[in-house]
Amino acid sequence: MLALLSLAIAGNYYAFDSIAPVAGFLRAQRGFSQSQIGLLNAVIGLPNIPLSLVAGVLIDRIGAARVAAGTAAFCCVGAVLTALGEPFGVMVLGRFLFGIGEETLLIALLAGVAQWFEASGAAFAMSLLFSLARVGSYMADISPSWAAGFYAGGWRPPLFLAAGFSGISLLGALGYLVIDWRRRPVTAPGPGGWVLGLGSFDRSYWYILTLNVLFASVFFPFRSTFAIAFFQDAKGLTLAAAGLVNSWVFFTAIFATPVFGLIADRFGHRAMLLTLGAALMPLNFLTLGATDWSLWISTAMMGLSFSVVPAVIWPATAMLVEPRRLGLAYGLINVLQSLGMTVCNLAAGWLNDGAGAGPHHPAGYLPMLLMFGILATVGFVATVLLWVRESGPRGHGLNAAIRAG
Repeated sequence: MLALLSLAIAGNYYAFDSIAPVAGFLRAQRGFSQSQIGLLNAVIGLPNIPLSLVAGVLIDRIGAARVAAGTAAFCCVGAVLTALGEPFGVMVLGRFLFGIGEETLLIALLAGVAQWFEASGAAFAMSLLFSLARVGSYMADISPSWAAGFYAGGWRPPLFLAAGFSGISLLGALGYLVIDWRRRPVTAPGPGGWVLGLGSFDRSYWYILTLNVLFASVFFPFRSTFAIAFFQDAKGLTLAAAGLVNSWVFFTAIFATPVFGLIADRFGHRAMLLTLGAALMPLNFLTLGATDWSLWISTAMMGLSFSVVPAVIWPATAMLVEPRRLGLAYGLINVLQSLGMTVCNLAAGWLNDGAGAGPHHPAGYLPMLLMFGILATVGFVATVLLWVRESGPRGHGLNAAIRAG
C-alpha cells in the first residue's frame, strides 16, 4: 500500500516541478515573461481554493482512495495539455486542470496513510511517502542532465516526459483504489456540516495551519518556479548546475525526512522540531539576499527545513483533530496553501518584472527574496506559539513519544 501511495505522489511531484527546468526555454523560445512563468504554477492553486474543502469532506464521506483516483486522472489530463502548450492559453488550461487534482491528491494520500497505519508509526510512514515524493522532484530538477535528449528538442519534449510521469501517478492511485476496495479501514463520517467541523478545531490546529500554509507559500514558489532562473541570473550558474543545486534540496529530503519522522515517533518533541525546521527558512533567504556564501549553504538549510517540517507537521495535525474530521482539517489547510502559493507565485513574478530582475540586473531579485523572508519569519513565530501551547496543560501530546503495543 505504501509503495502504491508513494508511486502516486512521486509521479505527481515530477509533473508539478517540470516548469522550473524549462523556464529558460520558455523565455528564450516563446518569449514568456517572468509573470507568465509564475502564472503557470500560480494557476495550479486556483481550483484548489474552492475545491479542497469540498474534497476534504468527500474524503471523510466516500473514502480517500476514490478521491485519489479521480484527482490523479485530472492531473494526467492537465499534464498532457501543458505539454501540448500552444497557444499559451492551452498551457494555462493544462496547469489549471493539473491543479484540480494536484494538492487534493496529496491530501487523499495523507489521509490514506493515517487510515492504514497506527499512530505509533504514522509519522514514519508519512515521512517515507514524502521521501519518495521528493524523488519525483529531484528527478525533475536534474532532468536536464539525465534526460538531455529531451531538452535538446526544446521546451515541449521535457513536458511530455512530465506527462508520462503523471500517467505513472495515475496507475499508482488506481492500484491504491483496488486494494482499498478489498480491505478499506472504516472511519465513521463526521456529523454536521463543515462549519461545525471548523468550530471544533483547537488553537494548536490554527497555529500548525499557519506554519503549513506559509511554509508552502514560500518554499514551492521559490524552489519550483524561480530558484533555477535566480541561480542562473544572479549567481552565474548554468542551467544544469542551477538544476543540480536546486535538486539537492529534494535529494536531502529523500533520506532525511524518514529519519525525522522516526525521531518524532520514538522521541516526540514535535513542536520543537517544527520550530527548528521553520527557523531555517528566514535564515535561508537572508543568506541568499545579503551574502555571497556558497549556494550549498542555502541548499543545506532548505533541505533540512524541507525534511523536518513535512515529516512532523502532517502526522502532528492528525493528532490535533478527530479522525472523522481529518479530511476536513487537511482540506482547509490545502485551501489556504493553494491560495498562498497562487498569490506568492504571482507576486514574485510581478516583483521580479517590476524590479527588472534578470542576468543584467541580479539585484532585481531582492524584493522577491525580502517577501519570502518576511513570510517565513511569520511562519516561524507560529511554531514558537505552538511550542509554548503544547508545553502547557492544554497540549495534545505533540511532545510525547508514541510507541506501539
